[in-house]
Amino acid sequence: MTDLSARLADAIAPVITFDSPIEIVEGDGTWVTDANGNRYIDFACGIAVTNLGHRPPSVAAAAEDQLNRLWHAGGSFLYESVANAAEKIIEVAPDTVEQLFFMNSGAEAVEASVKLARKTSGRQGIVVFRGGFHGRTMGSVSYTTSRAKYRSGYFPLVPSVFVTPFPHPYRWNMSQEDANEYALNELRLMFKHEVSPDEVSAFLFEPLQGEGGYYPAGYEFMKAIRDLADEHGILMIADEVQTGFGRTGDFFTSQVYGIDPDILVMGKAIANGLPLSAVGASKELFAGWPPGSHGTTFGGNPVSCAASAAVVDELRTVIPGIAERSDLAFTRLGDLQERHRTIGDVRGLGLMIGVELVKDGREPDPDAFAVIAREANRRGLFILNCGPDNNVIRFIPPLNVSLDDLEAGIGILDEAIAAYEA
Repeated sequence: MTDLSARLADAIAPVITFDSPIEIVEGDGTWVTDANGNRYIDFACGIAVTNLGHRPPSVAAAAEDQLNRLWHAGGSFLYESVANAAEKIIEVAPDTVEQLFFMNSGAEAVEASVKLARKTSGRQGIVVFRGGFHGRTMGSVSYTTSRAKYRSGYFPLVPSVFVTPFPHPYRWNMSQEDANEYALNELRLMFKHEVSPDEVSAFLFEPLQGEGGYYPAGYEFMKAIRDLADEHGILMIADEVQTGFGRTGDFFTSQVYGIDPDILVMGKAIANGLPLSAVGASKELFAGWPPGSHGTTFGGNPVSCAASAAVVDELRTVIPGIAERSDLAFTRLGDLQERHRTIGDVRGLGLMIGVELVKDGREPDPDAFAVIAREANRRGLFILNCGPDNNVIRFIPPLNVSLDDLEAGIGILDEAIAAYEA
């Protein structure tokens, strides 16, 4: 055990864990450097947060400039950086987003989105989709079903939450069309047997499930949910904490599908690593949320907002290049799938790609990722996993990764999987 490992074990509660024992002292773009001077490609991106890589110069400059002028306000007075960030995000968000409310974390934003939906609709029911991840607070964990362990020991949870299937075609051994129909039929049966749609305030969903296994909703399924929402006066909350800010090929996955949510939840990459999150909706909807109905001390921090405005500006130049990188990644990962029996499926959008590790044809292989991640670390690559069986590699490189670094990272992954299969 290193000195730092011992210090952390002594001072930090064990509920917080680290995926690797390697001590990183510096990050620069796609790369990080450890305490011994070894460099690694970072395809973990702080759990899809550093979409522009580590310390992007324009974002760092904006944050430093703001830090040297004003770094906290707490709603006590007016300051410009919060207006700049809001205006820039509204410009690139779906048309239904006309105003924002800033907070600190994705879980906080999810909590606020549900409070907004319940307050303005006068209804209490929330429909969520099995496999979704929406946070770990008592409210947000009530909506989270990606893994049972996140809820274990915390019952009773927030009431009037109803869980319905999300299409998982590979795991169900179905076509996308059949998986969609099965999931939608189950939702219709829920409305028939468990909760009347006129008691449901919102559908809360990820357009591409993250922690649950990197399953895209697909246009047809999202359109069907949008139609049901319109039919029954239900609000549609898109949790784009992980899928937003360029990760799937546009600023938001809702835009990739061409489906506008009523409420948009944002976080993670919104400020490329500085703590910030937001809820976006129409002015009409926010008008039903009176002053004092919700609040925050640190939300909309001046430094984080300055960074966020710079992130939006930078992404305008980066997003057009994602398609080329995505095509390369899917092609190369598809090649790996053909050559490695451990890879059962490759799925996703843009640079949010799930690589499912299996054994015996299609069964989840819960042991594979730990070995592959360790081998990847040894060769100079950081990766993360997801899925209820911990068997899906999250392939989430920085959106501005060079083609050479992208190829190099996939090459290391190839070697790591081969080492596991040997």
